[in-house]
Order: sequence, then C-alpha cells, then structure tokens
Amino acid sequence: MARLERLLREETNSKRPLMSPTSNPKKPSDTASMLEELVKLDYAAIEAYDAAVKRLKDAESKRQLSDFRNDHQRHTQNLGKFIKQAGKDVPTGPGLKQILTKGKVVLADISGDTAILKAMKSNEDDTNAAYERALGHEGISAELRDTLRENLEDERRHRSWIERRITQL
Repeated sequence: MARLERLLREETNSKRPLMSPTSNPKKPSDTASMLEELVKLDYAAIEAYDAAVKRLKDAESKRQLSDFRNDHQRHTQNLGKFIKQAGKDVPTGPGLKQILTKGKVVLADISGDTAILKAMKSNEDDTNAAYERALGHEGISAELRDTLRENLEDERRHRSWIERRITQL
C-alpha cells in the first residue's frame, strides 16, 4: 500500500503523469503491468524478426522486416519511459512470449518464405490486438495514449505490408 501511495504522490506532482487525475488508485500498477506486457511482446517480436530475416531468401522481405524490427526496438524504448515513471523496472527481454512468436518462424522455415511471412503475420495479428486492447485501458494519460496510437499505427503498417508481400511471392 505504501508503494501505491508513493506512486500516486509522484503522479500528482509529475508534469507528465502516467495516469489521468480522475483514475482510480489501482490503475498505476495496472497500467504499468499492461505496459510491461507490451514491452515483452515487442521484445518477442524483435526475436521473431531476427529469426525471420535470418531464414528468408527474398531480399526485399529481409530488408523490410529488418526495418520493422527496428520499429519494435523503438517501441520498447518509448514505452519504457512510462514504466519508469511508474517506478517499475523495464523488461529487458521477451520472457516466455518468445517461444510462441519465434517458434512460429522457426517451424515455418521448413516451408519457405511464404510460410515465414505467414508466421510473422500471425505474430503481427497478436501485437495489433495487444495494442488495441491497451488503447482501451482506462485512465491512461494523453501522452501515453498518443504513444500507444503511434505504435499501433506501426503494427498495422507491418501487418499490411506482410499481407501484401505474401500475395506477391
């Protein structure tokens, strides 16, 4: 309870609070936990993109997926600042999420580039859904909402490109 009270005091005195002033007292922790999960998911995506780039034969897909990987790296950083504001440690890796995201790509390698891209599309479906859920989270600040929206726009762009590329191969 003391930690929660400290977080709320810090939030009230901060120029850019993590939570809006009207949110209930349990939300800072809930929001930080949600952000931690997003960061872990982005780290899992980074590992999946690394695995995909290593296995793809198509040069254009390799180049584009490398760029998408960099977007996910940026997401870990831009969400990390909000986690720090909440007094929590920022995750430094994917945890168990990588088993699913990277595993799909490794298994798809048996079937070639189209299967790898389909695995990456599935991963992007998951990431899109997670960011959409995060935007529905109650009590988040306008700054955090803007960051989540920007990240979601990246995720939608990733998925759209992958969907188009699958039809081209």
